[in-house]
Amino acid sequence: MRRRELILMLGGAAVTQPVPSGAQQKAMPVIGILSSASLGRFAPFVAVFRQGLSETGYVEGQNLTIEYRWAEGSYDRLPALAADLVGRKVDVIFATSYPAALAAKTATSTIPIVFFSGGDPVRDGLVASLARPGGNLTGVSDLTVELNPKRLELVSELVPQARVVALLVNPINPGAEPMIREALEAARAKGVQLPILKASTESEIDAAFASLVQLHAGALLVGNDPFFNIRREQLVALASRQAVPAIYERREFAASGGLISYGPSLAAAYRQTGTYAGKILKGAKPAELPVQQPTEVELVINLSTAKALGLTVPQAILARADEVIE
Repeated sequence: MRRRELILMLGGAAVTQPVPSGAQQKAMPVIGILSSASLGRFAPFVAVFRQGLSETGYVEGQNLTIEYRWAEGSYDRLPALAADLVGRKVDVIFATSYPAALAAKTATSTIPIVFFSGGDPVRDGLVASLARPGGNLTGVSDLTVELNPKRLELVSELVPQARVVALLVNPINPGAEPMIREALEAARAKGVQLPILKASTESEIDAAFASLVQLHAGALLVGNDPFFNIRREQLVALASRQAVPAIYERREFAASGGLISYGPSLAAAYRQTGTYAGKILKGAKPAELPVQQPTEVELVINLSTAKALGLTVPQAILARADEVIE
């Protein structure tokens, strides 16, 4: 872990580059990263964000300073963290999730904001349109929330006997209600019961999994949420302990032992946000940069987990898989 990141994680203090004695005090541009997550979980994606920046000619510590603000899964901290970055007059804010983007948008209408969102940024009120965002926001939307009906279809195909499929959501995520509505509509169309489990803390996740037995849930759909990404190991371990087939949004869950995942590459999205941040530092206007969307969705299957659950993965799913983990 880089020393600067460790300092920021522990203290949240601003980091500035020292100016040599006698040198002209021309400040480097500053990007503020506002994240719902934690440094430990987000470090690989910070790396690909920096890679995107480097493709536009910006390298942290050479001609760019980055300040980091981590909410550690506590979304109620985001408004104060966003206000702090605005008060420090950063040149661009990178908001790593919809809750972070909403907090940043509320905090400033002038500082450019590059966001990553798993939902529909037009429906969620972040931009006027995907082609011409307007205002001071643009970014990348992978529409992963809109993929929940497909995830329900996949887990039902994998566990056809499941007549009850629970949906786990974080109720304090502003995008939870649209997620629930779309998933319920898809469940009704398939004739599947979809009880809603809510969790925004570690203990609530434990309680949600404990209720699966009483609900007679044959499978679980884990909703899209940065907090769930932070608690990836906990979720995967509980699904294993309860012997419940679960489907997730990101390949990182399947790589950590989860049964199946379906969603766009998070790394590719963050690389694109880095490129956009660099373009804005060079003078591009967020209002004129179209919101980017993924062109590919990854289906990842963990065969070891399927075997442990006593499941035979249908050949039709294996044939569609982008990655099969043995």
